[in-house]
Amino acid sequence: MDILTWAALSVDEQKAALQRSPLIGDSGLEQSVRAIVDAVASRGDAALKEFNQKFDGFNSANIDSLRLSESEISAASARVSTELKAAIAQAMANIDVFHSAQQFRPIDIETQAGVRCELRSEPIEKVGLYIPGGSAPLISTVLMLALPAKIAGCEKRVLVSPPPINDAIVYAANACGITEIYQVGGAQAIAALAFGTETIPSVDKIFGPGNRYVTEAKRLVSQDGRCTVSIDMPAGPSEVLVIADSDANAQFIAADLLSQAEHGPDSQVILVTDSEPLAQAVNQALESQLAALPRQEIAATALKGSRTILVKDMQEAALVSNCYGPEHLIIQTRFPRDVLNHIRAAGSVFLGAYTPESVGDYASGTNHVLPTYGYSRAVSSLSLADFSRRFTVQELSAKGLLGLGQAVMTLASNELLDAHKNAVAIRLAGLKD
Repeated sequence: MDILTWAALSVDEQKAALQRSPLIGDSGLEQSVRAIVDAVASRGDAALKEFNQKFDGFNSANIDSLRLSESEISAASARVSTELKAAIAQAMANIDVFHSAQQFRPIDIETQAGVRCELRSEPIEKVGLYIPGGSAPLISTVLMLALPAKIAGCEKRVLVSPPPINDAIVYAANACGITEIYQVGGAQAIAALAFGTETIPSVDKIFGPGNRYVTEAKRLVSQDGRCTVSIDMPAGPSEVLVIADSDANAQFIAADLLSQAEHGPDSQVILVTDSEPLAQAVNQALESQLAALPRQEIAATALKGSRTILVKDMQEAALVSNCYGPEHLIIQTRFPRDVLNHIRAAGSVFLGAYTPESVGDYASGTNHVLPTYGYSRAVSSLSLADFSRRFTVQELSAKGLLGLGQAVMTLASNELLDAHKNAVAIRLAGLKD
């Protein structure tokens, strides 16, 4: 990777050094995705079957339903190895523990005498879970979405994935209590979840990562006046930033960088370090490890849009990281928690030499659905709260209204909202009678 010295760069050059992959962005992307969304909205299942054939080479014209039957789910599950089932079970247990601990605790307080305020939470009734297929079936994403939805108590949990759906994805979904599994992917699957079709029900919120087309489809349907659906977060290609000092292991760092680079050609990896010898050693390790990867062509393309940034110290390293706002942040330093104290923007953080990003992707217990492309500066990683909606309750006694009413009427009067003022005044007048 190219090595840049942060202090030697102008402000514009620093911004350029933190730009995402140039593969992102296509002037025709919105137009293409909008056409797919419109087709599904107007033609339903017929459009889905055509797109299955066009984009995935899957002929669904002759099948009875886009939905997998119980027998198909059972057959797929039976084909999954015992070893993989055991790994899934261990990951599920940790994810369950961490997300169950996030259960909402209601608030019920008096803000002043006779004025009672509450914060309550209810699960989102219908959720749609998008699981990417493509060149790497993301079994772990099933666990990261389906388990929190189940723990939160979402009544209807619908899963979609490009056909033919990988057996392990089917098994993981079933293990997490999902029985509605549909063979459709891409932007068309997002449109189906948003508008509903003859087969696939519409949902209230859509979750899950995907490629540029899926991401654009999520954005479009969340802003479409023909449906009412929300999305989990803005998301794009995977990325990692590693902060390392001279004590860090170059082989470990190279392995972590490549673990993200292999996701896709538009993924991005960045190393920030105060040690030029380490930067050179990482480049050498990248070259040797890359040669042994089955997905080396994909990773090599991603590395072309990646770089190493030299800083003067770890405080400046944290500053660079906060400016970038990485999806994944790995801190491999002598005192990683000291650096953590300066971190303000990251989707998920991995501390120390023995915490590769891979553990968070699969089985440590945290969620791997994270904001990318700099959105971690304002958007949080996925949690149990995302599967619920919170609402407030207030209840005033007569004493409470007597104590609060005049302040409300004064504020309403100054906002020139006389009906608001009158709603209080008429009650206060009744109390004086």
